[in-house]
Amino acid sequence: MEKDPSCYQDAAKMVAGDGLGAEGMEAQLDDFVGAHPDYNEEEEEQKYFRRKRLGVIKNVLAASLAGMLTYGVYLGLLEMQLILHYDETYREVKYSNIQLEDIDRKVLMGINVTPVVALLYTPVLIRFFGTKWAMFLAVGIYALFVSSNYWERYYTLVPSAVAIGVAIVPLWASMGNYITRMAQKYYEYVNYKEEHVQEQQRAPRGACNTYIIIFQTVFYACFHLSFVCAQMPMLFFLNNYLYQLNHTLFGVKHCGTLSHGTLPGFNKTVLQSLPRSVNLIIVESALMAAAFLAMLVVLVLCGSAYRPTEEIDLRSIGWGNIFQLPFKHMRDYRLRYLFPLFIYSGFEVLFICTGFSLNYGVCALGLEKLAYLLMAYGFSASACSSLALCMLRLRRQIPLLAGALVHAALLVTLFCWAPEPRHLVQAPLLYTIAVLWGTGSALNKTSISILLGMLYEDKERQDFVFTIYHWWQALAIFTVYLWSGLPMKAKLSIMLLTLVVAMVAYCCMERKVAQHVAYRLPRIPRPRHKMRGYRYLEEDDSDETGSEGDDGKDDNDEHPAESTSGDKLPKDDRDQLG
Repeated sequence: MEKDPSCYQDAAKMVAGDGLGAEGMEAQLDDFVGAHPDYNEEEEEQKYFRRKRLGVIKNVLAASLAGMLTYGVYLGLLEMQLILHYDETYREVKYSNIQLEDIDRKVLMGINVTPVVALLYTPVLIRFFGTKWAMFLAVGIYALFVSSNYWERYYTLVPSAVAIGVAIVPLWASMGNYITRMAQKYYEYVNYKEEHVQEQQRAPRGACNTYIIIFQTVFYACFHLSFVCAQMPMLFFLNNYLYQLNHTLFGVKHCGTLSHGTLPGFNKTVLQSLPRSVNLIIVESALMAAAFLAMLVVLVLCGSAYRPTEEIDLRSIGWGNIFQLPFKHMRDYRLRYLFPLFIYSGFEVLFICTGFSLNYGVCALGLEKLAYLLMAYGFSASACSSLALCMLRLRRQIPLLAGALVHAALLVTLFCWAPEPRHLVQAPLLYTIAVLWGTGSALNKTSISILLGMLYEDKERQDFVFTIYHWWQALAIFTVYLWSGLPMKAKLSIMLLTLVVAMVAYCCMERKVAQHVAYRLPRIPRPRHKMRGYRYLEEDDSDETGSEGDDGKDDNDEHPAESTSGDKLPKDDRDQLG
């Protein structure tokens, strides 16, 4: 039986139709998943890294704002609290049976003594929580200190003061580490096409220095404004209740270099009327709101300092090693030569807030002018922090030596000058000294942080180095707390001697670095976690310390932990130090 030829024709048409349908589907699929004709990969990549760079700038500004608010609230509340509690009438009327003066002494002891042991726990705290969350925790403790002043009792004020002492070094060590890391990340996002960036290897020596200088300058310009913010409770609240200088300074006989202790003869009653409790609650609530805002800024606006894989590697070297490494880093001669500079940095900031402002400023102009003196210092320090930008063109020693020279001249001036009590004609000279001291402080603090970022570029070491810096600074502040009863001439002599030793030691350090003298860095152990999981599928994708190959070797191999020989530096170290 023969089939109809039309059946074969229909079957052929169906096969041809199926082939055309498949080709049409493939064409539609190519149109759907294929590259868009207007898509420019390079332009999109540029936009992506531009957003990343803007994110880094946002992080720096947010951390700077949080640091300014936190320290401003702390200083402002402590200043208002000490002035109120100093007044005999205020103590007797409001807190007659709780020995407020003794509580204040213990509060100051808690704030100044506790940081002495901070070197034991700060690196562990930062590695355990991470840099951002260590900042958040410390800012939260400062907010806790503010909240304790709503109910002023021994069991609220003293524990919160001890908590502040615990948080001081972790806060500023994590802040310094955070700003330096942001500079390094900004360099990576600017040079994203470089091979060492794409392969997550170490940047060339000194490559990030420009961004370290700029970001640390921005941070300290904002931070020094905290001394201005701290005076807002005095300006808008407490000054309305203070006696004039003829009453408060009636028993004061000597000022300045002739004085002993903290303003002897100062009147025990400084408030002409007592502030209402509701007004105090309003001021404390405003300070609490500012502290809470600082917490929110860190929480919401500050991004992470490290990638998650880097955070894992940083804490996987072992907690015993993390505890020991700050002590081992002190064997590096570069840090040892900087110890006197760290100590002087702590001396000078507390001296301007206590010794100069009280024994010179308040003694001559009255307590009502204290806020204006410290505001002059804060505005000057904030503006003059920008002078550190000269390190972009000049040698890095110049700003630090210039700040030291300014402070040395002022210390000699203060040593030879005793202002007359209740003599307002001396106000211009006192404000000039406050402004110049702010200039020296700005150059000092900004240059030290920049210098540490330049000398220690390894992300595995920066938290240890900044912990050592702020720990020595805390020891210096503790020393100033102990010497409060000394004659002013003794205080000024100690500060001047420390400054001279610091500058000589710093110049020796720079000289040895220029001569390529080998320095000792402890070996950073490799992470101990097992090499499992998606992040270790390919060896080249690992962020593990020392996994970058020969070009990314860290100082673990260049400077063994127990090496004591004076061998020449490896070639890449000579390039860095030269």
